[in-house]
Amino acid sequence: MHSFLDPGPLLDAGPLQFPRRVERLLWHLGFTDVAVIDGSGDEGGDVLARRKEELWVFQCKWKRRGVVGADAVDEVDNARDHYSAHQAVVVTNSRFSSEARRRVDVLSRIRPSIHLWEGGHLARSFKGIPPRFGKVTPRPYQAEALWALDKDLDSHGRALLILATGLGKTVVGGEVIAAHLRRHPTDQVLVVAHAKDLVQQLERALWRHLPKDIPTRLLTGDTRPDDLSGVTCATVGSALPAARFGYRPALVMVDEAHHVGEDGQYDELLDVLSAARQFGVTATPWRGDSHDISHHFGPASFTLGIEEGMRRGYLAQVDYRLFVDNVDWDVVKAASEHEYGLADLNARLFLPQRDESIRDELAAACAATADPRAIVFCRTVEHAERLAELLRRTPLWSGALALHAGLAKRERQSRLLAFRSGEVPILTSVDILNEGVDVPDVNILCFARVTHSRRIFVQQLGRGLRLREGKERVTVLDFVSDLRRIAAALNMKRSLEGGEVEVLDQVAPSQIEFNDQRVATLMEEWIRDAASLETAYDEHRLQFPSALAALE
Repeated sequence: MHSFLDPGPLLDAGPLQFPRRVERLLWHLGFTDVAVIDGSGDEGGDVLARRKEELWVFQCKWKRRGVVGADAVDEVDNARDHYSAHQAVVVTNSRFSSEARRRVDVLSRIRPSIHLWEGGHLARSFKGIPPRFGKVTPRPYQAEALWALDKDLDSHGRALLILATGLGKTVVGGEVIAAHLRRHPTDQVLVVAHAKDLVQQLERALWRHLPKDIPTRLLTGDTRPDDLSGVTCATVGSALPAARFGYRPALVMVDEAHHVGEDGQYDELLDVLSAARQFGVTATPWRGDSHDISHHFGPASFTLGIEEGMRRGYLAQVDYRLFVDNVDWDVVKAASEHEYGLADLNARLFLPQRDESIRDELAAACAATADPRAIVFCRTVEHAERLAELLRRTPLWSGALALHAGLAKRERQSRLLAFRSGEVPILTSVDILNEGVDVPDVNILCFARVTHSRRIFVQQLGRGLRLREGKERVTVLDFVSDLRRIAAALNMKRSLEGGEVEVLDQVAPSQIEFNDQRVATLMEEWIRDAASLETAYDEHRLQFPSALAALE
């Protein structure tokens, strides 16, 4: 099997995948915070990375033939200034022209020298790097999950992992793949997901689980490699044609497996690849159409949810504050006499919260939090942009930015990288951070009048639950505009109160509180008998008991 830095594989990678090969090399070389940023408006930089407190910028030049000229040197010099980088590198699978080398010499007389890495350098680097980078040591529950998945795969050829966001479902999936390849090193493995961005993140996450001689590649609408040896990370829409034309991996992992429906592309793909061992991983197994994904993968091999993860100390504890002082009490009285549809009652019951109120509560939470790092989930792109603009007027958040699908991919990457580094203290977002994004430094989450979906709620809450050194808890500010959100919070509260903290018992347990005790009494009593409300549809009709209307 070829090295991912051999001349042949580098030539096959093409200009779109060459930066990712460089990215994988950088992780092995000890760089951190490595991010591919190439695209329109990249100012000459394709990859950013940190090493020993220094920021490096890389210009990646893939060549089918010929040499790299002096223009590439000027481009990376410009990128160094644009990104305020300490070091600049031009890297190519080919060679550099004499003009390029002379240009480096000229520039080195007035500023730090630019590094040139060519094809031969990459091949030599591969020989010198360790077989793996980092060390993966599964936590006890992850080891238990691995055993359960292997057992079901051996017995039935199918397995399902349900693991809350922040508990490392990709770690478990990566270890399942690594174990399979240790036994069968020449097998093909397919990792499939529904979105291109998620597929790219999966490939990156799997590198630390695999030895350097196992190649990985992307199969998406942008890239269609002929060689699918090793581990292929693909969108379902691209994996299906490959399977139709004979691609037969021995092992299939479906990430975010709740996207597997009763029919459609996933159903056909898994049917065509029925001879393969298949396992799904998800944090949120619920679907809007009530389809049970266990029909494809069998009963869950292992499950660990948010509440149990917090009780056992593997997730951050939560200070959850529900802001419901915007309740229209006249509607409460009317609702005791009439049945309203859920959507209609939400619209009537909750008066609009002003963005300024959200800003003020955020300021109070930040003042009480060491090294605050916040994400605000908004209802629309327009709201995210408007709220970010409001926050920037506060000196504390002058760097606040919005993050949403309306931005170019490179701009999204740049903003997320700035947030991870601490340069940007707060992000306003619309859905873009729901799946596949690891931001463990987040310690404040704010739900700014978002609509409720059980799956999206758990995904967004999970952005703040991942532990890191020095982080024990996350503050959640929920400006409620949906009764289902209150039901979700109360269900979580009741689950947490049902057990003791088992691991980090020195940490104060989670708290879920209303800012208005009248509303707390109303909701806790009323929703007590509405256990299914969290997943109810908009058309669901409900009524406040008349006795509760008197609480006003």
